[in-house]
Amino acid sequence: MEIFDLRVTVDSIGGRSVCGLKPGDYFEVTNSAELRIPEGKHFCMYAIASILPLLPAKQRKMASDDWLEQDSLVACPDPEEKLIMKIDRIRSVKLNAEDLT
Repeated sequence: MEIFDLRVTVDSIGGRSVCGLKPGDYFEVTNSAELRIPEGKHFCMYAIASILPLLPAKQRKMASDDWLEQDSLVACPDPEEKLIMKIDRIRSVKLNAEDLT
């Protein structure tokens, strides 16, 4: 099967950065389920929790008229931060479905 590795990047912060993130901070999802944060960095678990349900869908090619195929911005749930994250597909990966659960 073919899926995409993803990069989730802080696109903008319109309020006060309570969690210490800044635009350009990111994490990646590789090989279907491996979450990678750059050495010495962090990513807020609440921001991750807000975007997590969308990641499996973004890993797969969808119909061109599907809203999630066209939209890649997600808001963190903290209203004071106004933090917006962007999901990008960074590479295509071929995996054997039998190797996954």
